Amino acid sequence: MQRSKNDLWVGLFVLLGGIAILFLALQSANLLSLSFQKTYAVTAKFDNIGGLKPKAAVRSAGVVVGRVEDIAFDDKSYRANVTLALEDRFVFPKDSSLKILTSGLLGDQYLGIEAGADDKNLAGGDVISSTQSAVVLENLISQFLFSKAAEPAAPESGN
Repeated sequence: MQRSKNDLWVGLFVLLGGIAILFLALQSANLLSLSFQKTYAVTAKFDNIGGLKPKAAVRSAGVVVGRVEDIAFDDKSYRANVTLALEDRFVFPKDSSLKILTSGLLGDQYLGIEAGADDKNLAGGDVISSTQSAVVLENLISQFLFSKAAEPAAPESGN
């Protein structure tokens, strides 16, 4: 009887440990967000979203103020429509701007919101028009290579 009771406690402990590891894995991959704050939806259009994914953080001054709710392609304007869920307790002026930023050198991408100076605040259903697309590393490298190839060769110094 004592052995089966110990087996039950060990099994329960292992089960709780497995649940904790699963929770941490989902949390670190941004697949699980436990926020019970009320939100309002705001939309923005980007030319290129790079590797931005749904559930990515929306940050202002380093503080998470919301999440990316949905990403869709607009086949009329050929741009990406990004829907944000911003927490009600954070308000931003209507002329605020969005940038797609990267955390670390090769980290995940997130949206950075910079507050504007308008008197009116964003509300549910508003569209943020001032956006800056993601910086794509391949494009930077190709621009650098093409600019080096376009430079005239330096004249050789002869004796």
